[in-house]
Amino acid sequence: MADVAQKSSGAALVVGLLLFIVFETAAYYLLRFATSGLGMSDQMQPENTIVSNWVKTVVFLLLHLLLVVVAVLVLSNRLSRRYRGQVMGWFYLSLLTGFLLLIPLFG
Repeated sequence: MADVAQKSSGAALVVGLLLFIVFETAAYYLLRFATSGLGMSDQMQPENTIVSNWVKTVVFLLLHLLLVVVAVLVLSNRLSRRYRGQVMGWFYLSLLTGFLLLIPLFG
């Protein structure tokens, strides 16, 4: 019976959601600043190619993935065993959010 994991409370999930939103917002603004010199702001130019914006997209996604993996590693070591079960769920949601953040990045 000692191996039975305790479930996180509803309050812990709400705190996790709020911290997830804060993390993703901070990551977006940090990465937007870091990739501001890449890409073209005006997509409707006759000599425009997709290459510069492709580079900005790939760099943004790779840096976002790096931030998320570092956050997961830090949280896995710092959180108590009771709350570690939430970390992988937020990790998967963050991977999806990284792609969704491309919309306001180029919008």
